[in-house]
Amino acid sequence: MTLRFLQLQARSVQELSGAGGYRAVDELVVGARSWLSWDEAVEREIELPVVALSELAVARGFPVDVPGGTDTEELLAPDGSTAGRIVRSRLPIAATVTLGAAEDDGFTRLSVEVRNIGPETIDKDLAIAGSLIGAHAIVTVRGGSFVSLLEPPDTAAGAVARAVHHRCFPVLAGTRGETDTVLISPIILYDYPEVAAQSDGALFDSTEIDEILTLRVMAMTDEEKAQARATDPLAAEIVDRCDAMTPEAMQRLHGVFRDPRLDPGLIPEVPEGVPWWDPEADASVRPDVDAVSVNGVRVAKGSAVRLHPSRRADAQDLFFDGRTARVASVHADVDGNTHVGVVIDDDPAADLHDWYGRYLYFAPDELEPLGGDEPGREEN
Repeated sequence: MTLRFLQLQARSVQELSGAGGYRAVDELVVGARSWLSWDEAVEREIELPVVALSELAVARGFPVDVPGGTDTEELLAPDGSTAGRIVRSRLPIAATVTLGAAEDDGFTRLSVEVRNIGPETIDKDLAIAGSLIGAHAIVTVRGGSFVSLLEPPDTAAGAVARAVHHRCFPVLAGTRGETDTVLISPIILYDYPEVAAQSDGALFDSTEIDEILTLRVMAMTDEEKAQARATDPLAAEIVDRCDAMTPEAMQRLHGVFRDPRLDPGLIPEVPEGVPWWDPEADASVRPDVDAVSVNGVRVAKGSAVRLHPSRRADAQDLFFDGRTARVASVHADVDGNTHVGVVIDDDPAADLHDWYGRYLYFAPDELEPLGGDEPGREEN
């Protein structure tokens, strides 16, 4: 087992004073560079000894001790004289990892507990300084295999249902199909997590949020970018990468292009045996090209329809009765219901709603197809 986490490191920038001593400052500018007082993080990786499951019938604890310390870095002016210094300080971290194993319906349940045993404090800054930030574990088994908690086989369903996880999410990791490694993550993940192929490097999370945050970084002023670069080397790399990002790289983050001229079918069925939360369940779902059959007429993006609100229609919905609209998207929820997003034709803000993706949603039986342009042929 490998335990990984971040240790907080306080970075204090100090300016050389006239008396030969140092005084703490928020920012120190030397030549063309600046340094800010900031909090950093040090990556820690603790390897635990290999143990046999038979040795864990009685839970065993393993101490994790990371010392504190102080490091000093001298800052020199262009002429070689001392302008100041950076003092980096860390508090010690004390924790324990407890491993246990117990039989459960023909399977072995492995228990892993990581507990901070450092001094208690009510000061939030001291608490985070003594914490295992972003703690996660990688557990590997030899001569055995792990069972997925997301997609357990029927024979393991009972044992999986009795498993408990607190503030962590164990998932299978490594090459897809292998079952000898588990990642115990502090965030929700699916089995076999991996960085998106569209990612050009370590940024945020290599999905649509990357595009949004990249645009925010690119919109920063030169002064703001300089301040960000001064906080942390990784932050400086992110700013530089965003500044150098090509339109092609940005488009890859924006999404994967699919040919809109291919004849799209109706909303695809979730493959048998695949739970709705599995990414595979919605891999083929495309609201912008999926369709639904209404009175034998295929309705998809671009279809002209007349609205007849019913079901649980409220007063606002009834205002749209008899109005014409154009379909913008077709969705299916986890309960098997279909929802059609539309934009009202005579809405003065129709173009704005369509651009922003703010649609009104109706069930297929609340729509009357009107024919018109063949749907599903627009450019994305």
